[in-house]
Amino acid sequence: MLLAADGHIATVTLNRPDQRNPLSATMLRDLAAALRWCRQETDVRVVVLTGAGRVFCAGADLSSFDGEMTGLERYRSRDLFVELFILMAELGKPIVGRINGHALAGGLGLACSCDILVSIDTATFGTPEINVGIWPMMIQAILSRNIPRKVLLEMEMLGDRWTAIQLQSLGVINRVVAHDQLDPTVNEIAKQLARKSPIAMRLGRDSFYRQEDMDFRAALHYLHGQFLLVSQTEDSKEGIKAFFEKREPDFKGR
Repeated sequence: MLLAADGHIATVTLNRPDQRNPLSATMLRDLAAALRWCRQETDVRVVVLTGAGRVFCAGADLSSFDGEMTGLERYRSRDLFVELFILMAELGKPIVGRINGHALAGGLGLACSCDILVSIDTATFGTPEINVGIWPMMIQAILSRNIPRKVLLEMEMLGDRWTAIQLQSLGVINRVVAHDQLDPTVNEIAKQLARKSPIAMRLGRDSFYRQEDMDFRAALHYLHGQFLLVSQTEDSKEGIKAFFEKREPDFKGR
C-alpha cells in the first residue's frame, strides 16, 4: 500500500501490480489503516483511491483467506470487508476513484464505495464470482446502492464483464477518459473538491449516506436538522459573505 499527500489531497494506491492488486487480508488492513490516517489528518480534504500497474483491483485474494484457516476463522476474516466499507462510508471526506484498469469482484465493490469515479475507457467491470460457484455477498450491499436492480442481477447471474462506457450510461461511473487524460481529470476534480468547505462536505456527505436507508418521513426530519447544523458553521457564514462580496470564500473547516 502506498500513501502520499500533496497539499489537501491524499492518494492511496493498492500496490501489488504483479498480482493485479488483490484484496488480501493484509491489503484490506493496510487500506483501512491508510484511510483512517486520511480521516484523522485535518489537512487532508480529498482522498484519491487507485491501483498500481494496469489493473485497479481484481478482487479478493481467496488463497490468503483460506489456507490453513478453520471455517470460523475464514468467516471472521471477512469482517475486514465489512469494516472497510463502513469506514469508507463514514470517512467524512470525498473519495475519488481513479480507475486505471479492470475492477472486478471485490474490486468493483471497492470502486463503488468511492463517491466519484473516473475510469479509463479500456477498463472493464464485473462480478465473475458465479463462474466459480460463489456469489458476491460481501459487496452486494454496496453494488445494490450504485447499480440498477436488473443490471446488477444480470451482472451477478451471468458473470460477464461490462465496459466503462456501459456503466457510465447507467450513472455508475462519472467520467470515462482516454488513459492520457486520467490524471488531469482526476487532479482537476480533486482540486475542485479540496476548495470546498471541509465541514459542509463532511456534514453533507454523512447525511447522504445516512438518509438513504431511512424511511422517507424520517429522512426529511433528519435532513431538516442537518441543514440547521450546517447553516450555523463559520464556513457557511464565510461562503455567504464571499458570495455578496463577489470573491472566493476562504473556508477554514469550522
